[in-house]
Amino acid sequence: MAKKYLFTSESVTEGHPDKICDRISDSILDAILAQDPEARVACESTVTTGSVHVMGEITTTAQVDYQKIVRQAIREIGYDRAKYGFDCDTCGVMITLDRQSPDIAMGVDKAWEAKEGNEEASLATGAGDQGMMFGYASDETEELMPMAISLAHKLAKQLTFVRKEGILSYLRPDGKTQVTVEYEDDQPVRVDTVVVSSQHSPDVSLEQLRRDILDKVIRPIIPAELLKDTKFYINPTGRFVIGGPQGDSGLTGRKIIVDTYGGYGRHGGGAFSGKDPTKVDRSAAYAARHVAKNLVKAGLAKKCEVELAYAIGVASPVSITVDTFGTAKVSDKVIHAVVDTFFDLRPAAIIKRFDLRRPIYTQTSSYGHMGREDLNLPWEDTSIAEEIRAFANL
Repeated sequence: MAKKYLFTSESVTEGHPDKICDRISDSILDAILAQDPEARVACESTVTTGSVHVMGEITTTAQVDYQKIVRQAIREIGYDRAKYGFDCDTCGVMITLDRQSPDIAMGVDKAWEAKEGNEEASLATGAGDQGMMFGYASDETEELMPMAISLAHKLAKQLTFVRKEGILSYLRPDGKTQVTVEYEDDQPVRVDTVVVSSQHSPDVSLEQLRRDILDKVIRPIIPAELLKDTKFYINPTGRFVIGGPQGDSGLTGRKIIVDTYGGYGRHGGGAFSGKDPTKVDRSAAYAARHVAKNLVKAGLAKKCEVELAYAIGVASPVSITVDTFGTAKVSDKVIHAVVDTFFDLRPAAIIKRFDLRRPIYTQTSSYGHMGREDLNLPWEDTSIAEEIRAFANL
């Protein structure tokens, strides 16, 4: 008898309060990296009604106008007038930044290596912190992501598209999406439930909004063959006029499950936005996704989760674990040989492989950091998959 179960993931639009903060933090990071690729950045933001607070530790030679960057980020999202509940030109902006702790800098700059000096000096940079990071991939979608989070992100992006293009001009920046997928024997077979909530102007009827979102947002995104006896909940509580920072406070790094795999797969706990690539919370999570995706793309497994763990100041991971959930087509020994042969998982090697000391991060601050086929993200590259397949004798 077929094993059936449901799995649900959510996404949010760039106008969600937490995502405003992610965008502000990554916009500051990009502005700094554009001038100073060696900068150390750990930037967090909070927003609430009428105000933004930027805080953190930044060590850089870059000269940037933080106020201007913050206001431009908010403007690009679409909060550019008071009637939306938040105005990029009139909100208060407070900047509280310090330099990186010299204790942390020492650990990163002067990494020691258990093998005592057998690494090239250029790749001996230690991890910027301890911790574990997870990467995941599955063959259930073209981008090798779990279906629920993939569809939730695409719906959230579509909400923003129809708003910014004036197709549904009464929509406002804040919004959330949620998709429940039904599985049979671990294969997605249909979409059971779709939830979409969007901030809107007060003069649109709930009936029109529900009809328009079904026709302009949901049906263009979710394949018709997956919509079988699907339940739709569009603005299920009714009005959603007050949104964004006026409706709820926001904080950088509070949507880590949205940013990754929608809960399908484990998470180490570290956030991404506002962190330069010496922070393994970010760079190693990208590397773990790269490993998992290439193993699945090469056909070594149908799904794969990779855990990396680091110690602050130590270059090599203290552990590497690969779980294929019983779907592997080769032995664990072969899989670990592939990882050892094709992937250098020291932080400096990850930075070099993906060219991470450049301003590429603002574009990742909404709609997920993984599986983004609309962006040319280096950790999503699978050009070595055929070489891996040949190495594994598949």
